[in-house]
Amino acid sequence: MHLSKPRNGNRLMGESTTNAPDSSDVPMTRRGFVKGTVAVGASVMAESVTAAPSPKEDPIPIIDCHIHLFDGSRPQGAPYVGPGGDSPTTALPADYRKLAVPLGITGAIKVEASPWVEDNLWALQVMQPDDMMLGLVGNLRPEKPDFAELLVRHAKNPLFRGIRYGTLWGYDLPRMVEDDVFLKGMRLMTDLDLSLDVANPSVQLLEAVVKLNQKLPDLRIIIDHLPRLERTLANQTTYEDVLKDLHDRTNVYVKLSGVIHHIAGKIVKDLEVHRPNLDRLIKIFGDDRILFGSDWPNSDRAAPLDEVVGIAKEYFADKPRELQEKYFWKNSLAAYKWKPREDQQER
Repeated sequence: MHLSKPRNGNRLMGESTTNAPDSSDVPMTRRGFVKGTVAVGASVMAESVTAAPSPKEDPIPIIDCHIHLFDGSRPQGAPYVGPGGDSPTTALPADYRKLAVPLGITGAIKVEASPWVEDNLWALQVMQPDDMMLGLVGNLRPEKPDFAELLVRHAKNPLFRGIRYGTLWGYDLPRMVEDDVFLKGMRLMTDLDLSLDVANPSVQLLEAVVKLNQKLPDLRIIIDHLPRLERTLANQTTYEDVLKDLHDRTNVYVKLSGVIHHIAGKIVKDLEVHRPNLDRLIKIFGDDRILFGSDWPNSDRAAPLDEVVGIAKEYFADKPRELQEKYFWKNSLAAYKWKPREDQQER
């Protein structure tokens, strides 16, 4: 499987770093010729030493913690079929693999975008044959009477890694964190060592995450697409307060996904615009609680997959390799506890 290559240093191969004199500065007498020859020889020897490449490091595997799969061509259709426009209405593992492998992506977590219970099984069935698919974040409702039965049944498949619940499809996490039945379902999630994804980010959703973590500190919670939540005059104070509260909540992770997004009605792809926000979120959540996710193919509305991956690579290019490894794959193991299905998915 093709993987991305680490960047070389700024100096080009063969570029001299010595101050040896240029032979053209030496008079062309016999003595000058000898001096010039010695100078050039010394320069070449210095180049061969100082320009020697460092031992090649292995490429860093990339685990994409947020993709969607669906098939709008099924007889029953699908409740979510992509962002529209030129984006296809069918997104299957083979479609993703074709785009992802050349970018160095070695595995992916699928987040279910359908509220239909039967689509959890459909997703597991289409993912099972492709070893690039590492896990499913399903869609089940903890407040429903059949939740425990459905959760236990699906969790028997090791690809099933948890559920997503937030403010999509009419779900209301801020209200449900006060609901005893919902909290009972969350305790079962903890007992089964599963995780909870939450979306889409708002200050109210983040406040609900804090409350849920206070009640169930052992439940792993993953906040999706937090870079999309922009500070405004209306939310700045409350947003900063809730971020400070999340700082020490070690079982709360964040996907630095949705980096390329709309700001003031325009899609912004310039990393320097997004850099301060990314810096701040890493400072809040720390090196061990940040994850990569593309949101493919929903991300097509903002940028193609290569640009989504590219801006993440560009941001982390000057960061220590250890931090790059944590963001691109190691932290996903802690958050989702997926099992490798191919050798190159972990190093």
